[in-house]
Amino acid sequence: MSKKHIAKTKYEKNIAYIEEKLSHNYDLVYRQIQTSEGCITAVYVSNLCDISYISEYIITPLIQVKKMTCDVEKIESEILSACMVERIDSLEIMLIRILSGYVILLFSFNDTIVCCDASTYDARAIEEPPTEVVIKGPREGFTENISQNVSLMRKKIRNVDLKFEKLLLGEQSNTTVILVYIENKTPKQLIEFVRSQLESIDVEAVLDPNYIEEKLKAKNTAFDTIGYTEKPDVAVNKVMEGRVAILADSSPFVATAPHFFIEELNMADDYYLNKYPQNYFRLIRWAALLIALLLPSLYLALTTYHFALIPSVFVFRLGVMRAGVPFPTVVEILVMMFFFQVLREAGIRLPQAIGPAISIVGALILGDAAIRSGLASEITVLVVALSSISLFLIPKLYGAITIWSNIMLLFSAFLGLPGFFTGFIVCCSHIASLESCGYPYLYPLGTLSRFSFKDHFIRDDLHDISGNILKEDEQG
Repeated sequence: MSKKHIAKTKYEKNIAYIEEKLSHNYDLVYRQIQTSEGCITAVYVSNLCDISYISEYIITPLIQVKKMTCDVEKIESEILSACMVERIDSLEIMLIRILSGYVILLFSFNDTIVCCDASTYDARAIEEPPTEVVIKGPREGFTENISQNVSLMRKKIRNVDLKFEKLLLGEQSNTTVILVYIENKTPKQLIEFVRSQLESIDVEAVLDPNYIEEKLKAKNTAFDTIGYTEKPDVAVNKVMEGRVAILADSSPFVATAPHFFIEELNMADDYYLNKYPQNYFRLIRWAALLIALLLPSLYLALTTYHFALIPSVFVFRLGVMRAGVPFPTVVEILVMMFFFQVLREAGIRLPQAIGPAISIVGALILGDAAIRSGLASEITVLVVALSSISLFLIPKLYGAITIWSNIMLLFSAFLGLPGFFTGFIVCCSHIASLESCGYPYLYPLGTLSRFSFKDHFIRDDLHDISGNILKEDEQG
C-alpha cells in the first residue's frame, strides 16, 4: 500500500472523527481546496475565527500554488502566510484547537495535521473596574479576554524573567489558565506548590478564577486567603513582590497568591496619593475594622451584664430609651443587623442607577420606623448603623467580619464581658492559624526573621516598599 493511499485513508478517518465529535454545530466550516497533489480541507469554527484572515493568509496562498508539494515543511515555510503554524500529534488536541479558534489543515496526500491560529473574540473595551475605583492612578481594568489581560501585564513589566505558563483546566470547558511569576524572584517552592494544585484540579468546567481559588484557599474559613483584583497595576505589583498571579479565560478577575490579612485594609490609592493623609485614612480603616467587629458585642455585654461599668447618667438614659422595647437587647441587635443586611443586598442587586438611593432611603425610613414602633431603641439603631457603615470601609472583609461579629455577639449574650474576650481571642486565634500557600495569613506580623515588608499599618516611602517581600524561611 502506497504512502499516498495510507495518507488518504487517515485523512478520511480524521474528517469522519471531526464530523462525529462536532456534529450539530452550525458554525463549523469545512473548506475543501483542490490541488495538483490532492485535496486539502480547512476546518474551523466561523464564530471563533477571523474569516478575512483565513481567506488572505491561509486559503488564498494554498489556491494560488500551481504545483503543490507533498512536503508539509515546505507548505508551512513557503506557502502559508499565517503568523502561527504548528503541528498536532493527537486527535483530542485537534478538537481543542478547533474549539479555540484555530484552523485545522488536513491533507489527503500527507498524514500530518497542521493548525494555524486565526482566533478572534468579541471583547468589551478596557474600562475602569467598578469594584476598585481610584482617585488617582491607572484606570484601566482587566477584561474577559485573556490575551488582552496578558498584554496589559506585559506592558507594565518588560522583564525577560517574567513567565506566563499556560494550562488547560476543566474536563469539559478546557479553559485556558495562565500562571504568572518572575523566575528569579518568586520562591520556587511557591511556584511548584501553585502549579501542582492547579494540575490536580478535577472539575468539569473552570468558568472563573474562584474555581481555582477554592483549591488554593484555606479550608473552613470566611477569610479570603487568596487575593483577587481587576486592576493590572495591582496584579503587576503583587508579581513584582515575588508572588504568583493566575489568569483564567473569560474572567476579568485575576487571583494572586499568597495573600495576607493586612492587605484587606490597603487600597490602591495608598500608593498614588500623598502618604501622610493616606496613612491616616489607613488607620481609620483599622479603626473601622475594630468597630465593625467589636462594637455590637461590647455594647451587648455592657448593657446586659455590666451596668456598673457604664456612667450612671448614661445608664438612666439607656433605660429611658429602651423603655417599651419588648425584646432582649441581643434580639434587638440581631433584628436590626438583619434589616441592614437586607438593605445592603437590595442595594447591590438592584440596577446601579437606583440601588444606592434605595439603600439610603430604606435605611432612613427603616431606622425611624423601628424606633417609633418600639421595635428597637435609638442607641441600638446607632450601634448597628455605625457597625454596618464601618464595614463599607473594608469591603473585602465584609462577609468574614459580619459572620465573626455575629459569633462574638452570641458569646457576649451568654457570658457577658468574659464571653466578649473569649470570642475575640477565638477570632484572633482562627486568623493566626490560617495559611496562604504555605505562608502565615498574618504575615509579616510574627514571622520568623526580620520584617521584609514595610507596608503594614502605615506605608513607608515607595522606594523602601518596592521589592521582594517573600523569603524562603518565612514559609510555615
